[in-house]
Amino acid sequence: MKRILVIYYSQTGQLDQIVQQFIRPFTAAGVKVERLRVQAQPPFEFPWSSRRFFDVMPESVLEKPAELAPFELKDGPYDLIVFAYQPWFLSPSIPASSLLQHPALLQVLRGSRVLTLIGARNMWLNAQEKVKSRLQQAGAQLVGNVALTDRHHNLASAVSIMRWMFRGDKRPFLGIFPPAGIAGADIARAADYGQTVLNHLLAENWSGLQPALVQQGAVAVKPNLMFIEERAGRLFRIWARLIANKKNRRPWLLAYQYYLLFALFVVAPVVLLVHNMFFRPFLGKLIRSRQSYYLGLKP
Repeated sequence: MKRILVIYYSQTGQLDQIVQQFIRPFTAAGVKVERLRVQAQPPFEFPWSSRRFFDVMPESVLEKPAELAPFELKDGPYDLIVFAYQPWFLSPSIPASSLLQHPALLQVLRGSRVLTLIGARNMWLNAQEKVKSRLQQAGAQLVGNVALTDRHHNLASAVSIMRWMFRGDKRPFLGIFPPAGIAGADIARAADYGQTVLNHLLAENWSGLQPALVQQGAVAVKPNLMFIEERAGRLFRIWARLIANKKNRRPWLLAYQYYLLFALFVVAPVVLLVHNMFFRPFLGKLIRSRQSYYLGLKP
């Protein structure tokens, strides 16, 4: 009997729904599924307060681990480990980073095949690079990646997600802003991606898994979001290092908060417009190369 471990943290419950759909084909096929939803200790509140949300930025970006509630891995060794996570500030969430540095998980990662399952607003490239690096250091083999995202326009979805994070309300509003989060239909489609992974698990054909997932639409890289995220990731690291060791972080976090809003709603659209008008027409080969890299698994 094949055995898989599915380990993750979910603050809002959205990633829990994704995991539930993804593992349906495995349980139907009689695969032994050990599903473990870990908890932060103390828990991260939801909805967030604005102050608390921005306060976790430095630790998220710098991947500083936090305490997790005790957990036990029971059914190893595993034929596949599914590591599901969500990005915070273009990095793995603090609980996700903490898991990747936890001795109990590190012990089972060594020599194991791992598939990453991401639930994100729309930017996950920087976070996945960090996860790939952690998995490589742990001696794990990354065999696949699935990334589910909010497909709405970047700025509209940013407003919706902030309303969800700070008020707990993900409904559409004002006739302009879409519902927050990943669409229910896309979450349900995770079962199709799970079936693809199951087929390759049973056939033990890992080399063909990621191309099959890409062809299926389980992961996609949009050039405009890639352009923004590659630059934002570097700036976030500068801010994180600047703020992390300040005794009084509050003024610096406020400065970062206003910077982030200004960059998101003013600077990024202008820079993106200039890039698309004057530079992108001449960078087609480079853009395709970067897309291909992020769609793949190389660290």
